[in-house]
Amino acid sequence: MRWTIKPKPTQEAIDHLSKALGTDDLVAQLLIQRGITNYEEAKAFFRPELSHLHDPFLMKDMGLAVARIEQAIANDENILVYGDYDVDGTTSVALMSSFLLKTYPNVATYIPDRYSEGYGISFQGIDFAADNDISLIIALDCGIKAIDQIKYAKEKGISVIVCDHHRPGEILPDADAILDPKQKDCEYPYKELCGCGVGFKLIQALGSKQGKTIDDLIFYLDLVATAIAADIVPITGENRILAYYGLMVINENPRTGIKALIDQTKKSELTITDVVFIIAPRINAAGRMKHGQHAVALLMENDFTTAKKYASEIELFNTERRSLDQEITQEALVQIQENQEEGNFTSVVYNENWHKGVIGIVASRLTETYYRPTLVFTKSGDKLTASARSVKGFDVYNALEGCSDCLEQFGGHMYAAGLTLLEEQYETFKKQFEKVVSETIDPKLLQPEITVDAKISMDQITPKLMRILKQFAPFGPGNMTPVFMAEGLKDTGYARGVGEEEKHLKCSLYQPGSNPIGAIGFNLGKKLDRVKSIKPFDAVFSLDENEWNGKVSLQLKLRDIR
Repeated sequence: MRWTIKPKPTQEAIDHLSKALGTDDLVAQLLIQRGITNYEEAKAFFRPELSHLHDPFLMKDMGLAVARIEQAIANDENILVYGDYDVDGTTSVALMSSFLLKTYPNVATYIPDRYSEGYGISFQGIDFAADNDISLIIALDCGIKAIDQIKYAKEKGISVIVCDHHRPGEILPDADAILDPKQKDCEYPYKELCGCGVGFKLIQALGSKQGKTIDDLIFYLDLVATAIAADIVPITGENRILAYYGLMVINENPRTGIKALIDQTKKSELTITDVVFIIAPRINAAGRMKHGQHAVALLMENDFTTAKKYASEIELFNTERRSLDQEITQEALVQIQENQEEGNFTSVVYNENWHKGVIGIVASRLTETYYRPTLVFTKSGDKLTASARSVKGFDVYNALEGCSDCLEQFGGHMYAAGLTLLEEQYETFKKQFEKVVSETIDPKLLQPEITVDAKISMDQITPKLMRILKQFAPFGPGNMTPVFMAEGLKDTGYARGVGEEEKHLKCSLYQPGSNPIGAIGFNLGKKLDRVKSIKPFDAVFSLDENEWNGKVSLQLKLRDIR
């Protein structure tokens, strides 16, 4: 891996902040690297306040959206809450519909079928609305590019409110209101909300018109925190506040459906990482393997016995998903090994029989293995569909834009996108994507980078430091777990490989004069000989706690060794 050490702030800035906070230089340095330079900013970081959330009416079209929903309720109209089939979409639908149903009965939910309808607002979904006398669709986590579909809805006399967070195209759909902070003329102060976050701003606005305060809406934040974690949006600004309080709800008083999922995991207290790796994949598995409506049903269920039944079904979907994911990843790796040309800047694979529900996960795995912008294609109806994943620092959405003449449709983010194209365009697109990436990517981005916050000595690692670092949570993009580098390390002599095929590394490390600290390096088993040699080595790591037989001790979580 490429080790990049963040620039150290000036000693003057460190002295100023450490004095203001009464902390040591290392903590001050870590805070400054996160953009925190004074006492007030530090207070907001360590003690997030719901009162610091922005006024939802600062978002463009919020007044129009609220007025149209109030009109629908006043006129006894039927409302359809429509969302994508992933975690962000299903949590958004559960959030919006459960909020509206508290005071208004004429609300239905709709999640498109991943296989027969595909991503976003579908013509089939609009026909469902028309057939059921629905006159207002609230679309969440989708809709910003649904120009033809929203035109079709309007022709059928159906109003549409779009709540999205994806990048808009040059032309916007003709919706009654578009809530998307990424619109060029939207002056909302925070641009990085997920789809469920935008939905939450809408219920915050609706609630304020009903006399509700933010404290009345805390109950919904378990859904918002789950979506923030799953969608890998920055955990900064408003997202940090929403995730912080959402995690509190998850751990103290989660909704029945989330409690049923947690009960299966036997975890006592969940971190944001647990939400990413335990809760989110299970919610996602419903839309991947069966139908996203299963996830919505679980998240809206109030009876615990029924919720447990739903959670068990979803656990089976997740087990099936894992098995398929492993199988397809192996097939894709073989395809890359057999067909990948030396010097390629991209990995593009295709098999018409691969399960559409797991190609995004497979793309992520291939990116981890070969560290290239990656596309995994499968057949969907008479077209090909793909999931794209990127490497740190490269915008795959922009690269797809450079190939748009080959595509039927595409959408997404800097690091993850989806697309469809005609089968006869596949080879042309594949060559064009390689060309665009090779001409625009900095070659050093094709080597994985680990960013180091600070060089430290082993005697700086104390329980007090760990207590402070735990308060930096929740972690995520924009506020990653601090990573340290220590030089001249030696092992006490007990280093060994552990786990299946001894692929993990367990050791105890020290510098001359320091006490040894236990360390674990996942997937670093191949470095065992390096650690056991008599020569000192350098390591990058984060700090962790290891619990064994009721005793908690500090542990280094090794990222790399050289």
